Amino acid sequence: MNKKLGALALLGASAIVLAGCSGGGTPASTDGATAGFDPAAAKDQNITLWLMGGDTPDALRDYLKTEYKAATGGTLTIEEQSWGDALTKLTAQLPDSKNTPDVTEIGNTWSPTFTTAGAFADLSGIYKDLGGSDLLDSFVKVGEVDGKQYALPYYFGSRYITYRKDIWDKAGLSVPKTLDEFNADVAKLKTPEQSGFYIGGQDWRNGISWVFANGGDLAKKDGDKWVSTLSDEKTVEGLEQFQTLFKDASNAPVTENDSTPWVNINNDKSGAAPTAATIIAPGWAHWSIGDFKEEKKKDDGTTTEVREWNDATFGVFPLPGNDGKPAPVFAGGSNIAISAKSTKQAGAKELLRIMFSGEYQDMLGKNGLGPANTKHVDSLGDDIFAKALIDSALNSKLTPAAPGWAAVEGQKILEEFFGKVAAGGDIASLAKEYDTKINAIING
Repeated sequence: MNKKLGALALLGASAIVLAGCSGGGTPASTDGATAGFDPAAAKDQNITLWLMGGDTPDALRDYLKTEYKAATGGTLTIEEQSWGDALTKLTAQLPDSKNTPDVTEIGNTWSPTFTTAGAFADLSGIYKDLGGSDLLDSFVKVGEVDGKQYALPYYFGSRYITYRKDIWDKAGLSVPKTLDEFNADVAKLKTPEQSGFYIGGQDWRNGISWVFANGGDLAKKDGDKWVSTLSDEKTVEGLEQFQTLFKDASNAPVTENDSTPWVNINNDKSGAAPTAATIIAPGWAHWSIGDFKEEKKKDDGTTTEVREWNDATFGVFPLPGNDGKPAPVFAGGSNIAISAKSTKQAGAKELLRIMFSGEYQDMLGKNGLGPANTKHVDSLGDDIFAKALIDSALNSKLTPAAPGWAAVEGQKILEEFFGKVAAGGDIASLAKEYDTKINAIING
C-alpha cells in the first residue's frame, strides 16, 4: 500500500482505534495473501463469515454453508452483525487474529478507510478469477489501493419510490415526471395520520438524493485532500429542498434515521390503514411490502410477517430528477473482503470463489440484490422491480471514497446534520459548522 498504518480516525464516541492490522507500510500477507487459490491448504479449514444485517436471505446463507462444506470439508459459520454496531466490532476485532472474522461483508462507503489501514488481505492474485473487469467498477474502486484490490463488490442496491396506487389515484395524482412535481404531489397527500412521503429527519442516505439532484455533493477531492462541501451553493439548494419536503410531506420523527419505512406503507395485519402514501427504499425492500399473508416463525423463535405484493395497491418508480431523468440516488450495497489477520486465507479464498460463482451471482439477482458481476444483472428479471432498480442504479452515486469516511459515518455526523436541517435549522450556519467537523476527520 505504501502507506503507514498509524491510527485510524476515531469511530464513534468510544474513540476506538484500528491499529496493528499490518506491520508497517504494507498490508499483512498471511498464508500467501497475494497468491492464487490453494484448495489443498483449504482442506478442513473452519472459517467464519460476518454478514451485515438481514439482507442476505437464509436460502443464500444455506447455499454458502453447503457449498463450502462440499469444497473443503470444513465448516462455514455465518454470524450476522447489526449495521448499528458493525463499525465498532470490525475496528475492535479485525486486528485480532484470534477473534477476527475470516471473511466479512463491509458497507461500500466504509471500504476506503479499512483498505488504507491495511485491514484486508490483498486479493489481486484472484481478482480476475472472481470476475475481474466484469465486477461493478465503482465498488471495486472503493476497495482498491495503489492498483491492488482489497475489497470486492458483494451486491448493489439502488433506491426507488414505492407508492400506494390506491391513495394516489384517489387524490387524482399520477407518477410525477420531475422532482419538483414529486415534492408537490407528496405534500398534497399528507394528513395528520398519514405521511405523503415518509422519510426520517436523520435519514441522510435517502436525503442526499435531493442534494445529488441539484448538483451538490457531500465532499470533493481538492488536490490530494478531501474537503467537505455541505456549504457549496448547489448542496445548499438540495438541502433547502429536503427541509421543505420534510416539513410539508413527512410525519416521521426528526430523530429517525435509515429505518424500515415499508412498515408505514403496509396495511397493518389487522387491516388498519397505512401511515404513509409513499416511501423510498432499496430495491430488496419490495419483499417486505404487500398485503399481509401470514406470520412465519424463524429458527431463533422470532416471527416475521410474510407479505404478498398486490399490483392493484402498490407501484414503483425511480425518484425523478430536476431534468425529468431518474435522480441520482445513493448506491446502497456492500463489499466483501478477507481479513488480513485471518490465519485461514486459503479457506477464505475458497469461500470467495463460491460467492463469485455464476450460480451464486444469479441467486443474488433473483432475490433482488444487484449481483457484483455485471454479466449476471439479467438475473434481476424484467418485472417492475428490476426495471425500477436498474433505471435508478444507472444514475446512482456513492459517498466520497475518502480514507476517513467510515469515521464520518461512525460518529453519525450526517445523522446529526440532516436531523437539524429537517428540524428547520439555518442551513448556511449548520453547513459551515458541519463542514468543519467533517474536514477534521475525512482524510483519516
